[in-house]
Amino acid sequence: MELWKAVVLGVVEGVTEFLPVSSTGHLTITERLLNLKTDDVSVTGFTAVIQVGAILAAIIYFFKDIVRIVAGFARGLFSSEHRDVNYYFGWYVIVGSIPIGLLGLFAKHIIVGPLRSLWVVAIALIVWSAVMVFAESAATQSRNESKVNFRDAIVIGLAQCIALIPGVSRSGATISAGLLRDLDRVTATRMSFFLGIPALSAAGLYELKDALKGGTVGVPALVVGTAVVAYASIAWLLRFVVRHSIVTFVWYRVGLGALLMVALGAGWLAAT
Repeated sequence: MELWKAVVLGVVEGVTEFLPVSSTGHLTITERLLNLKTDDVSVTGFTAVIQVGAILAAIIYFFKDIVRIVAGFARGLFSSEHRDVNYYFGWYVIVGSIPIGLLGLFAKHIIVGPLRSLWVVAIALIVWSAVMVFAESAATQSRNESKVNFRDAIVIGLAQCIALIPGVSRSGATISAGLLRDLDRVTATRMSFFLGIPALSAAGLYELKDALKGGTVGVPALVVGTAVVAYASIAWLLRFVVRHSIVTFVWYRVGLGALLMVALGAGWLAAT
């Protein structure tokens, strides 16, 4: 892979990873436009590795929260007297991360194979948009972060699995699930970020060997560059969801999905 193509993929990943628009879908579309072989293990490996840049951004942005949660979790493990909200939140992240970890490991051949079709991306962009609209309309947003429980973690964790379908969006799926659990929009978004850290970190480390096979130069620099873009994306989204509905992103998702269908139907783009 040429360096400039790697840079383009890094920017696309950084901008879209935490927005409810599907980073995997955008990366798949971009790979097609750049004439990259999406079934090449070095390409799929590289796209997983640059996700580490996005996770690095999340760790930096939420560093104080992460330290507080990890410290509270550690104290709670050794003393029942210290089992506060941070201790339980640590368990929520662990429990919520298990489903996607298992599914990603045992269904990898499907995820990097048939699901990488641009028809799948186009349909998922449009169909999941309807779920996002429903989630916003049905949500009472009556619970904040202090009210999160194990059932929330399980439901949001299972929703994260659906995002393995390109076009759905990991943040779109998890935020929608949080809203349907009556979490307020900011809490649902923060849960999405925290659950994404272990899931995407594990995927990036697992795929590292395949990424290096491609001989792409400057991977560390690209990860850092992706982190910078992703950090700005996180900061913007958290400010945005305070006053705005995630339905705002639906117009873009449906428009992109429809445009993609036209391009595929006209033969301008190959589906695989």
